[in-house]
Amino acid sequence: MLKTRSDLDDARLTKAAQAGDRDALETLLRRHQPKIHAICRRLAGNDADGQDATQEALIAIVRGLPRFHGTAKFSTWAYRVATNAALDELRRRSRRPVPAPAETDDRLAAAAAGDDPASVAVRLDLDAALAQLPEEFRAPVVLRDVAGCDYAEIGQILRIPPGTVRSRIARGRARLAEAMSANGGNHHDTPQRRNDEASRP
Repeated sequence: MLKTRSDLDDARLTKAAQAGDRDALETLLRRHQPKIHAICRRLAGNDADGQDATQEALIAIVRGLPRFHGTAKFSTWAYRVATNAALDELRRRSRRPVPAPAETDDRLAAAAAGDDPASVAVRLDLDAALAQLPEEFRAPVVLRDVAGCDYAEIGQILRIPPGTVRSRIARGRARLAEAMSANGGNHHDTPQRRNDEASRP
């Protein structure tokens, strides 16, 4: 049976895309866009900046693909690009005049879309708590708990040792829990966090 492009692994699709196969490139982008957007959205802290960072990341991936040598997995490289795009967006935002609260815009957009108010509140509580984390903790927590990356991959993305990744995630989660409690929000919980805690000696 012939394989379709959607059945091919990232390595084969990457080589095809680098050779000029547009369909292979589009398949790669569609495959990884949800996690790229999730990373950008959580790091940026609101829908508008998250979308801007996602677009910048996708453009950077397309432009940088010819220089991708395959020393890491395509996903690792793509998530590094996404992380950098989101952090760059945060730095640009810090230099801009302060607009109306993004939280208000997100609440209005969610209401218009018919989202459950309780889930919107939890999401905004998490955004507010993440915004209080320094970059060194925020990025590894998002990559672990939102993107589901393992410690080794996060180390490659952030270019830090796996032991440092583990330490920063633990400290970041602790700060996140404190911030959410202080804000009256729910405890931050993900399958990755439950697995990590269950594996502790």
